[in-house]
Amino acid sequence: MRALVTGGTRGIGLEVCRLLCERGDSVTALYSHDEAAAEAAKKLLPAVQFLRADVRDEEALKAVFAGISSLDLLVNNAGVALFRQVQDTTVSEWEDVFGVNARGTFLCCKYAVPKMLQKGGAIVNVASVWGETGGSCESVYSASKGAVIAFTKALAKELAPSSITVNCVSPGVIDTKMNARLSEDERAALSGEIPIGRFGTAEEAARAVLFLLGNRYVTGQVLGVNGGFYI
Repeated sequence: MRALVTGGTRGIGLEVCRLLCERGDSVTALYSHDEAAAEAAKKLLPAVQFLRADVRDEEALKAVFAGISSLDLLVNNAGVALFRQVQDTTVSEWEDVFGVNARGTFLCCKYAVPKMLQKGGAIVNVASVWGETGGSCESVYSASKGAVIAFTKALAKELAPSSITVNCVSPGVIDTKMNARLSEDERAALSGEIPIGRFGTAEEAARAVLFLLGNRYVTGQVLGVNGGFYI
């Protein structure tokens, strides 16, 4: 199968690419700016085609999808976080977070769907537990991921007659660079709130993505990967 993964050079996205390659899929991965991470990913996964394209940039995405003759699988993983009290958040920060997390997901779906209409396909969007419950001091990030969840559910209804499934993985606290800002004390306190007692791994989240990519009778669902943090 032919797959496209956004935010594919590290964390969950990189693990998704690795697992897809292991089963023999043809994978294209997008990244926005981190060339160091891209070079490391290229060495780790030489079979993946890594392309630099900001998911907020419609013209860049048009060019990417124009170069893809067919597409079976889309994983919208690219995302940015923001830890800030609302009164200290600027409009440009709001627009940046929504630009990547919500606009980017929309644009990739917009240009991927025509590639899938003839024979069907599967789309998995990566949201967050905060999109379901809301996170203190992460109101903008939570709102953007809530938008991804609502978009997923609506698009699943729209595309089901075309044999395209659309689902959402909602990670809890995953041990990736996005959580690197946490101190050891904060990590310990947060782990104590998780019934399983630890952060999740990028591979565990990626395996949930692959499950949703492969099940043709599951659509419009939000699959929590959170160690019992939110049930």
